[in-house]
Amino acid sequence: MVVRKLNLKPTPGNILLEPEEAMKKTASGIVLPETANPEKPQRGKVLAVGGPEIIDDDVTKPSPCRIGDTVYYKKWGGNELKIDGKEYLLVKFDDILAIEE
Repeated sequence: MVVRKLNLKPTPGNILLEPEEAMKKTASGIVLPETANPEKPQRGKVLAVGGPEIIDDDVTKPSPCRIGDTVYYKKWGGNELKIDGKEYLLVKFDDILAIEE
């Protein structure tokens, strides 16, 4: 697998994710068209993390995860980005629900 370096740095309080691809094949090996599964994935890999979120003058909130972590995020959270035909997701710190261990 070739990983292309993205020249993106999320703004404070944001995380850049590579969403997991939606299931395209059943357990028995039947290939499904994209229209058959309208569910969006809720799991992705962290590619970049912005600085701490500034909540108040002297209060900041650190990122809940690090680069390389696999996370679960809110179903309809974040903003989709399409770069060179590949889809990415930019989510707020609060949209991260869990970190896979």
